[in-house]
Amino acid sequence: MKRLSILFTVFLTIFAFANSKACTNYLITKGASADGSTMITYAADSHQLYGALYFWAAADWGEGAMLNVYEWDTGKYLGQIPQVAHTYNVVGNMNEHQVTIGETTYTGLEQLGSQKGAIIDYGSLIYITLQRAKTAREAIKIMGELVETHGYYSTGESFSIADANEVWIMEMIGKGEGEKGAVWVARLIPDGYICGHANQARITTFPFQDKNDFTSTTQTVYHTADVISFAKDKDLFKGKDADFSFSDVYAPVDFGGARFCEIRVYSFFKDYSDDIKNNTEYWEYCKGNIKHDKTFADGAKNKNKFASNRMPLWIKPNKKITVAEVMDAMRDHLEDTELDMSKDIGAGPYEMPYRWRGLTWKVDGEKYCNERVTATQQTGFSFVAQMRSWLPAPIGGIFWFGIDDASSCVYAPMYCGITSIPETYREGNGSMIQWSDNSAFWIFNQVTNLAYTRYNLIHPEVEVLQTAYENKFISYTPAIDIAAKTLYEQDKELGIQFITDYSCNTANSLVSDWQKFYQYLFMKYVDGNMKVTEGRNFIDNGNGKDIPKVKYPGYGEDWYKKIIEETGEKFKMPAGDGH
Repeated sequence: MKRLSILFTVFLTIFAFANSKACTNYLITKGASADGSTMITYAADSHQLYGALYFWAAADWGEGAMLNVYEWDTGKYLGQIPQVAHTYNVVGNMNEHQVTIGETTYTGLEQLGSQKGAIIDYGSLIYITLQRAKTAREAIKIMGELVETHGYYSTGESFSIADANEVWIMEMIGKGEGEKGAVWVARLIPDGYICGHANQARITTFPFQDKNDFTSTTQTVYHTADVISFAKDKDLFKGKDADFSFSDVYAPVDFGGARFCEIRVYSFFKDYSDDIKNNTEYWEYCKGNIKHDKTFADGAKNKNKFASNRMPLWIKPNKKITVAEVMDAMRDHLEDTELDMSKDIGAGPYEMPYRWRGLTWKVDGEKYCNERVTATQQTGFSFVAQMRSWLPAPIGGIFWFGIDDASSCVYAPMYCGITSIPETYREGNGSMIQWSDNSAFWIFNQVTNLAYTRYNLIHPEVEVLQTAYENKFISYTPAIDIAAKTLYEQDKELGIQFITDYSCNTANSLVSDWQKFYQYLFMKYVDGNMKVTEGRNFIDNGNGKDIPKVKYPGYGEDWYKKIIEETGEKFKMPAGDGH
């Protein structure tokens, strides 16, 4: 039975990251957060991904138990690996010890993207590790061992790895056909700093270590012993080891890497650093204008002609960052920049900051692009993981979880020690091709997609309710923490049941209200009109017959001017017409 259970639980997750090669991670250390927590974010962006909250209960496994591994993106069976004696409780991307892992795919050099016989793909690597690691350092160790022992099936990946005390960025790429495993490097984000990655490798030079000591509390860099020598053997790099740059060698940044990927890191950094915001070199870089100057900004010689105007890997923010501000960072559309998509004609009359895919398009043989921003329509789910060292681990971790576009989702609190998950967020409750009336995914999509039709009218209402809910959840947290901690110290099972009930009831109630919210929005904005309301109550015309007061918002004056510019006097009415 246990062997069948292993197969079943892994099979349930094979669609978790389907085609999610367009994700965003932000990383916040203890010293950079307002309350001393560590935080990482993740948006799983895929047009084919059904957003659900994944769950693995803690379990014990008999000797000889094997784990069936399936490729995350396709469901293809890859092979078996030995199971460990005990696996930990995992809620989404956070386990009961507050270890959390996110990712973004950067692909990297094409010749390193194939490895025959490999078993471990990036999605399996995340969730297998979460079931086995008690700290971020142990997670890095396990991830390295898994791909070394069983081979690495995926292309280049950046990982965010954190626990309640430390935040790490790890970048990995396979060795290609004929080689087993991967090369990788992991760096500890200095306390008091923030970092980010978004589908472009970002680790450049680093201090080479003689060995990886995972028992150390002071080592700040880990990597494969051959991370540099492998590149030299493959004629990918020549020169001094001190000049080796992981990103520039294994995943050189190009126009797309800057314009579609690094710009999302910039959108986070600029809000917390005047040095980033006021540096025109960084902005030009993020627009895709990559330089290869003879020297770097610090005056060092650029002997290998690497990109010379890249942003730093991490920055020290100019203020402490709250969990609400991190949530807001996930909702960025390049507002207040020249690339804000709500300001050009493609936004339509309702100033929508989205463009339907493809990401690039052609007219008369010339190629053009849409912007790729942090908040995007194809997000299956996103999260803000908050890890707090001053509480018992099952209570200290809050997995703030949102379904669909981060700009219109509500981040609901899921404590990492919960032993069941809300029905409305459960895997199997609907799918991308199966409707469910109580599925968080479909209910949030209803609201979001309605808002896309008249964005500047409907989305502000979504934002008001979204903010109200999240502010309420955040304000409740201290009281819930105290009650949970008190119960946990008296009776661990009772404490766990309390946070389980709170997380599930809160999420299910939210989804129920969001369903009613959709009904309200649909009635209010049907047929291009706008019924008059007070709060979420409709106002009738005063005769008590449920006949509403109605406004006709039409289009804004700027859009009417665009129509005149396009059509001239085609729609002009004669002077003196009384209509």
